[in-house]
Amino acid sequence: MPASPASAPPPIPPTPLGRLAGAIARRRAVVIGIWVATLIAVVALAPRIAGEWSANYATPGSDSNTAEELLDARFPERSANTLDVVWQTAAGTSAAAADRQMNTVLTELQGLERVGDGVTAAAAERSPDGRTAVVRVPLEDRPANVAEASGEELVAIAERGAGAGVDMALGGQVMEESEQGAISSEGIGLLLALVILLVTFGSVVAAGLPMLTALFGIGIAGALITVLAAVVDTPEWSEQVAAMVGIGVGIDYALLIVTRYRSALAAGREPQDAIVESVSTAGRSVLIAGTTVVVSMLGLFLMGLPYLYGVALATSLAVLTVMLASLTLLPALLALAGRRIERLHIPGVRRGSGSDGAFAARFSGLVQGRPWAALAVGLLAVAALALPVTGLRLGFPDAGNDQAERETRQAYDMIADGFGAGANGPLLVVADLTDGEGDGAGAVAQLRTQIAATDGVAAVSAPVLNDAKDTALLSVQPASSPQSTATEDLVADLRDEVAAAPGLEAHVGGFTASTVDQSEVTASRLPLFIGGVVGLSSLLLLVAFRSVLIPVKAAAMNLLSVGAAYGVVALVAEGGALGQLVGIDNPTPVPPFIPVMMFAILFGLSMDYEVFLLSRIREAWLRDGDARGAITEGVAGTARVITAAAAIMVAVFGAFVLSDEVFLKLIGVGMATAILVDATIIRMVLVPAVMQLMGRRTWWMPAWMERVVPQAELEPVPAR
Repeated sequence: MPASPASAPPPIPPTPLGRLAGAIARRRAVVIGIWVATLIAVVALAPRIAGEWSANYATPGSDSNTAEELLDARFPERSANTLDVVWQTAAGTSAAAADRQMNTVLTELQGLERVGDGVTAAAAERSPDGRTAVVRVPLEDRPANVAEASGEELVAIAERGAGAGVDMALGGQVMEESEQGAISSEGIGLLLALVILLVTFGSVVAAGLPMLTALFGIGIAGALITVLAAVVDTPEWSEQVAAMVGIGVGIDYALLIVTRYRSALAAGREPQDAIVESVSTAGRSVLIAGTTVVVSMLGLFLMGLPYLYGVALATSLAVLTVMLASLTLLPALLALAGRRIERLHIPGVRRGSGSDGAFAARFSGLVQGRPWAALAVGLLAVAALALPVTGLRLGFPDAGNDQAERETRQAYDMIADGFGAGANGPLLVVADLTDGEGDGAGAVAQLRTQIAATDGVAAVSAPVLNDAKDTALLSVQPASSPQSTATEDLVADLRDEVAAAPGLEAHVGGFTASTVDQSEVTASRLPLFIGGVVGLSSLLLLVAFRSVLIPVKAAAMNLLSVGAAYGVVALVAEGGALGQLVGIDNPTPVPPFIPVMMFAILFGLSMDYEVFLLSRIREAWLRDGDARGAITEGVAGTARVITAAAAIMVAVFGAFVLSDEVFLKLIGVGMATAILVDATIIRMVLVPAVMQLMGRRTWWMPAWMERVVPQAELEPVPAR
């Protein structure tokens, strides 16, 4: 039974956000109409000005980037995108018969849309034993566009091309794109989120409002991200990352406001007053949390890697849009629903306003009673999860990390078997002859001899000169695989060799060298990035909560959850039993950008729950002045909503393990782990323990800082 108006607690004074929500509630039809019209307009207009997905994965200023720029300028005819056709003959099968069979396959392939032509089996590179051959068919468009146009035909040709003593497989980025599964990770995440909302609220209407709010925000953001691609280089996968984060935070933000609204109704408030109260309190948490996520994502600009700029902007755009929807569209929807928010009850599911937290209160009391012991147990648990991070190996996965049944993996294995472990990742040495003195050709020949004598080199191609005869290209095959640490060492050794070569300027490039460069740059810039994100987020919390210790504690807690996520990602990437559960069946390097992106996203998302909890604790502290009681009340009052919000995040992020992209699997696993750890060990154990030990000092701020730090003027201050 809802409390009668006479027994309801005194109303919380409205904030600017609350007054805005009240105005929106009174004009709900207009606000909803504006959102609907905006969604229709954006979805209709965005395709007309949308850009192409693109990304430059080079590391600015690196030796590999210099080599790539020189290749682009001096070898414009060189095609970086090819379809690799690999075949291997069985004993007793003649090479001539295999070539005739493969010419038939090549004719079919080159008849497909956007696939080049003019290549026959006669142009194949052949292994020393003559059993393995590979030809590289040039593409006339980006691999993703070729896969979209001809992907099904490529897969069909690959399936029927082998036989009669010849094994065949197709490789290259275009096949990676063509073999992508049709599973929608975002769709599965949304479905799981809806189930959790239904169980949490017990009402179809109450569960539907957060989902509807998030879908409006993501629908608009998704269309705007395609427009962003016309202005900034934006990788295709940024759309999935933005959707993953946007769906998670969008549902969470709306969930928090709806929970507070239902609690206010249960306390006897009128719907209009309940909307004002929910946005005055929970809306403030949404504003702080969303701003923190955006600050964290924009911190990616500190890494100096251009392809991360589009990801940062796309994800920030998604977060800002769903945050705006939670603060404007949702109050209008709540006003439309009124008390009917409890309609369409789910049979067998207990209704709850989110304010019941007897178990959480008892648990918090237990932790607060023995804070040192709880702190020790919590830190040990997080440390155990983070420990595998010592084995984290940075690098870019390649076709050798694909599942064994995929075409790309089979092509990779055939090339490695026939040509050697390093054949799948040749290094490119580009020599600029324009500034050299004397005989450029002689200097290149001498350089080739020196490279061939270098430990770890299996073979060096004859130098290829461009038409102007001012640039030479040598392909160096390492003796070790592309992901081997021995190959990383070889890159450094070759750079020493070319630096000492007289009469020319040379650079070591290629995919493997680029990976080495990016790993080094990531490691060198990571302290700046972490310091920038933590510093800006801490300043935001300092202003929001008027406390010196709160930002320090929040940063420490969030770093712990991120560390645990790193450890689990490292363990999954090893490809053991845990890795096989998500489709990673062999040791896989972790792309350098994943730890960076995970930190940006997780630091922001972890701050969500920190803000949710601290806002409720501070509300109780301002009302009663009881530090211990405020902690217990805050934990009890937010346990249900944080549990539901975390479960939604885990479901949304966890669904990405179904993706065929290894890096999306790793991001999904890492973020799901961090959210789970954050909502359990961090929020239920470590935060109450640390705040109990800090006591009243939690809310301390020196007088001089009180005068300097600006007032946010967003917080309701209940009367004591």
